[in-house]
Amino acid sequence: MIRKIAERLARTDYVRDALEHPPDLRDIRRKPSPRVWVGLFLVGLSYIIGWPAVAVFGVLAAWFREPLIVAVGGPLTYGLSHLVFLTGAWLAGAQYVRLLMKHATRRAFEKILFRNTRTSPKAGDGRNGGA
Repeated sequence: MIRKIAERLARTDYVRDALEHPPDLRDIRRKPSPRVWVGLFLVGLSYIIGWPAVAVFGVLAAWFREPLIVAVGGPLTYGLSHLVFLTGAWLAGAQYVRLLMKHATRRAFEKILFRNTRTSPKAGDGRNGGA
């Protein structure tokens, strides 16, 4: 069933492009700019703001027996976390995300679609120089 879904998705332009034109991952090795570092920091901060803060509101609501604390504070905190994440992702740069998503798509579809058609590698083939 997964293979049939993958075959159907492989007909889309994005997946076809990912399979036919592998991404050049050398751009990832460049030293990131300060803007990218700030973006990555904000993405990490959004995870700290997100669920742990909502959990704290849940504990406070149970402690004070006031459900409005989590009913109002939870969505507000989670919304703030989402905005911080989006800002961080925008600052970190969409080019990295596009590149990594294309690479991940290619690898996933190669594993699903070509799982049984490839033969096992011979000695001497592969990354380690073969033994």
